[in-house]
Amino acid sequence: MLTFILIAVAVILVTIGLVKLIDKFIPSKLKPVLNIVLWVIIGYLGYQTYQSIYEPIQFNKTKNKRYAKVIESLRDIRNAQLAHRQVTGKFADKFENLIKFIDTAEYTITQRRDSSIIDKELTKLYQVDTYKDIVIIDTLGFVSVKDSLFKKSDRYKTMMNVPVGKPDAKFELKAGFIEQNKLKIPVFEAKVKKDVILFDQNKDLLIQENQVVSVDGVNGNALKVGSMDEVKTNGNWPKTYGSNE
Repeated sequence: MLTFILIAVAVILVTIGLVKLIDKFIPSKLKPVLNIVLWVIIGYLGYQTYQSIYEPIQFNKTKNKRYAKVIESLRDIRNAQLAHRQVTGKFADKFENLIKFIDTAEYTITQRRDSSIIDKELTKLYQVDTYKDIVIIDTLGFVSVKDSLFKKSDRYKTMMNVPVGKPDAKFELKAGFIEQNKLKIPVFEAKVKKDVILFDQNKDLLIQENQVVSVDGVNGNALKVGSMDEVKTNGNWPKTYGSNE
């Protein structure tokens, strides 16, 4: 883009120079036509130079606004999935299952307290009362997952919908297990391609965005949270969009 701007500016300056030369050396009959042609060229190149600066600025503004909305939805999906794992021991692989879970599930509120009881074996061995420490977990009650995560909002019912970009687009959702140290660990991933979020934007700038590798940008061709290859539940967006954990 910078190269194009420099070339355009150079061409404009050369064209202006030609206008002056024409004014000085070309016969007066031809001057009006040539002047009009050259000024049209100057105007066109000026417009293209303006667009080459303006379009990336507008693209970034649109991108940042849309990414922020998508990230809000990805956070909701992650919170719902973490609750699902806490209660069921695994992540949901379908949005309908996740929504049903939020509608019906409850957290168990517990309290841990230390206590001690007689150790029968040691008491029998030493012929004197011997105690051992234990932890008692009391169930205090239950609280709705829906109320805990979403209060009075029902936005979780549409969290599968990508809130901006291509109409009627849905987030991709996967869940399963990966094996580490002979243990099966639950994992999930929710994502949407940048091509969906920015489907109506400048295609050249979108290609560049899909190739971003930067600490300040969203690397890769999608916004996502979680992973099917690693044990992680963070998002791939930079902290300029808020916490990704």
